Amino acid sequence: MATTASTSMAATAVFMPCRLPTSAVTPRCSALPNLPPPRVSASLKQISEPRRISLFQVKASSSEESSPPVDAGEIFSDLKEKWDAVENKSTVILYGGGAIVAVWLSSIIVGAVNSVPLLPKILELVGLGYTGWFVYRYLLFKQSRKELATDIEALKKKIAGTE
Repeated sequence: MATTASTSMAATAVFMPCRLPTSAVTPRCSALPNLPPPRVSASLKQISEPRRISLFQVKASSSEESSPPVDAGEIFSDLKEKWDAVENKSTVILYGGGAIVAVWLSSIIVGAVNSVPLLPKILELVGLGYTGWFVYRYLLFKQSRKELATDIEALKKKIAGTE
């Protein structure tokens, strides 16, 4: 009998209309009954002291000697030396500008694709499917991992021009 009453009360709590409190501006609706506050087992000393946020400082170090701080002037002088060593500066500027334009255009295209209602979710499913296929085809078995490693090494040699 008690379970019937509690389920009917829960059902009424779910289907009750939302009422606006007189003092609040935004409506507050809850489909679940209010739970009691959690019990905190702390001593009176801990409760009476204000809570402090501890700030941690993390310093990464290696077993080798620590390197000296980087000097901005040294970085700029290295960049100037490399820029002076470039023979065809107009080509570098053209490629750099083309890369910036390509990134800008791709961001516009991605924004347009994201605005189509179902297309982003479909593309996510395609990506998950391709990822699953790739894992099955190249990463799951030892022989296929070796095949992938040889393919990557061949591609590296082809790009580097050593082949």
